[in-house]
Amino acid sequence: MKNSAEIEAAVFRRLLKHLDERKDVQNIDLMNLAGFCRNCLSKWYVAAAEEKGESVSVDDARELVYGMPYGEWKDKYQQEATAEQLAAFKKSHQH
Repeated sequence: MKNSAEIEAAVFRRLLKHLDERKDVQNIDLMNLAGFCRNCLSKWYVAAAEEKGESVSVDDARELVYGMPYGEWKDKYQQEATAEQLAAFKKSHQH
């Protein structure tokens, strides 16, 4: 497929934009429903960079994914997980 890397990059940017527009969706909700969250994307970014011989810190990757420093995002948007969210997380991560 021609330009597949460019297309994949555009899709990744669109995913980040979508997540940025949905700050109301908490990471635990993403984990419970989809099995990944913004932090997972950050870790995958670091891993992909390493595979290509690049060094990217987790903090830099998180800033890319969150659109701001992670601590700032947590202070502004992260809510305390409810008992129901935590129970669903525990249930979905039992093996």
